[in-house]
Amino acid sequence: MKNNEVQIVEKFKKITLEDRDIISKYLSLNKYSACDYSVGNLVLWSPVYNTHFAVVNDMLFIRFMRGEDAYFSFPLGNGDLKQAFEWMLAYCEEQNIKFQMNIVEPDMFEAVERIFPGEYEITYIRDSADYVYSTQDLKNLSGKKYHSKKNHINKFLSTNNDWTYEPISDENTPKCIEMVKEWCIQNGCGEDEAKLAEICVAINGIKNRKELNLTGGIIRIADRIIAMTMGERLCDDTFVIHFEKAFSDVDGAYPMINQQFIIHELADYTYVNREEDMGLEGLRRAKESYKPVFMAEKGILTKK
Repeated sequence: MKNNEVQIVEKFKKITLEDRDIISKYLSLNKYSACDYSVGNLVLWSPVYNTHFAVVNDMLFIRFMRGEDAYFSFPLGNGDLKQAFEWMLAYCEEQNIKFQMNIVEPDMFEAVERIFPGEYEITYIRDSADYVYSTQDLKNLSGKKYHSKKNHINKFLSTNNDWTYEPISDENTPKCIEMVKEWCIQNGCGEDEAKLAEICVAINGIKNRKELNLTGGIIRIADRIIAMTMGERLCDDTFVIHFEKAFSDVDGAYPMINQQFIIHELADYTYVNREEDMGLEGLRRAKESYKPVFMAEKGILTKK
């Protein structure tokens, strides 16, 4: 490999909103199951994970930080995958860092195995696996497995005659931001760094909804927004939910926004990805209770 090819890697650029189109171009070339391969996630979480990108030889390289460790995501594009790996390895050697690749889906590992048989190994992380559901299941909530969800929704409907659903719009954006901030206060975000980071990301997502092609919805009771959700197209058949917040004092608010958003906005999608549980016990129980049709596995790839 020529030295000047390696030097290009040093020109990694921090991902910002202005990079939306070029990131979108390369993401659109393949179908992904993992929520991480979406423009909204990459742009909005860039300040948190110090996410950078470079485009070389028609391949998109993404580099981000998890604690003290640097990772690449799987290289994306029309370029040569073997050359892309050689390029990343040369960069890691030059920078004296360990080569690690995160967010590697099973079919990505299969592609690596075909080119470098037996040279790499993958460790799948359960806490990072995304929950993927049938939109029809979450819309209809049919059968015994959704009995408790239906009960919560029925209670919501019986106690709130003046509820309405509406998409997030320019008109209700300020109220949405107020609602998210109120949720943050009620849920102790000031004492939880991870929660606070998520709220900041959510607010930026609401503010930049149109620029990032995000779709959101809210539920009001009278004039009060009691639930909101927002996400984006992941691929032709899958929509990914990035944020969902509701007030716990309103029984049924969460299952209502979940169901109503699917009814009103996701008719064209077969699946909805509701992201990972991060190993949080309560979040895992909540996500499992909606009965995913499959888990989108993501692993860490290292050289043997």
